[in-house]
Amino acid sequence: MIEWYERCGLVLNGQVVKTPVVIASMAGITDAAYVLTRKEHIGAAFIGGYSIDAETMEASRAMAAAGREEFVYDDPITELKEQIKALEGRGVLIGLNLRGSTPASYAAVAEEIGDGVVYEIDAHCRQPQMTALGCGEALLHEPHRLAETVRVLKALDVTVSVKIRAGVADDDRQLARLLWKAGADILHVDLMDFGYARLRQIRNACPLPLIANNSITSFDRAMDLFAHGADMVSLARRSDERTLAGIDAAICRRADETGWYNAPKQLCRGGDIRSLAFCCLPVKHCPLLPFLEKVGLTREEYMEIKTRAVADTPLAQGKMTCFGSMAWCCKSSSPCMLRGIAAKEGGLSDQEYMRLKRQLADKIMERIFDGMPEEDAS
Repeated sequence: MIEWYERCGLVLNGQVVKTPVVIASMAGITDAAYVLTRKEHIGAAFIGGYSIDAETMEASRAMAAAGREEFVYDDPITELKEQIKALEGRGVLIGLNLRGSTPASYAAVAEEIGDGVVYEIDAHCRQPQMTALGCGEALLHEPHRLAETVRVLKALDVTVSVKIRAGVADDDRQLARLLWKAGADILHVDLMDFGYARLRQIRNACPLPLIANNSITSFDRAMDLFAHGADMVSLARRSDERTLAGIDAAICRRADETGWYNAPKQLCRGGDIRSLAFCCLPVKHCPLLPFLEKVGLTREEYMEIKTRAVADTPLAQGKMTCFGSMAWCCKSSSPCMLRGIAAKEGGLSDQEYMRLKRQLADKIMERIFDGMPEEDAS
């Protein structure tokens, strides 16, 4: 587990996640048996979707009768407990993708099952039998109801993920902030056809761990999403063992070789908020200045945040660099003789340098989002 943490730094629901590769829910398909045949190549799995009250279970039966694959059962609690028991101790973070007609339905499940799993609110399903009940994608048109379900679950002190479909809500950025402020722990985003540009917008709007979903078929596709804000990627229809194994192995190699598997692009090349860790002093006209204004930072505040964040770390060294400290230096993948000299004098490998930059990015995000006014989450 120490090796897993050092490689990717992922901890969710108090559990170290061994790889940022996730199996997404597929109703009638993704259950414990499906996950167990793929467990060596994933860090988390969201089983389901499972309908959890009389109304949604009846909708599932109607959908199954019409030929759609669904999980159909009489007692949701017994079924979920059996699925969880089969997955316990297998090294995979367990998530339950659930469809309920009221917040109380989700609370009833959480009260019975406890805090050993992640509860994922399905605001993604677009089957008319479910949306007619106000479930699935219908929740994206009434975000206050979705936020209320988050609050009800968080009152039980459990970890909450929300699965959304991009482009359905009026503004995905506002939705992300609303869910974050309501207490959500994870945002699982089906990007549809919007791609990494929409992901970057969501990343810049909230600090939640982001799982990016849609057409993840290769390591290159995963890297595009990692470079624009994703912490993890999820696969559904392409979650066959061969694809999962290839992506997992490539990500692990990148993590070991670079020190930061999901390092963002630099801001001037389209990077997200995390790329402030690579920006220099705000002394010239470049994308940094309008971005600082956008996130509500003055130049002086930005300089103060980074200076404090690197204090007593090796990044505070580097008097021979352009601005007297490696706090202002770029990515290790960008050739720079002065940064290289400073890192060598500080005893830093490229991997150690990038791990420190990842920690710097986390501190910058924490300061920015902690200072965000409550009204910005509306």
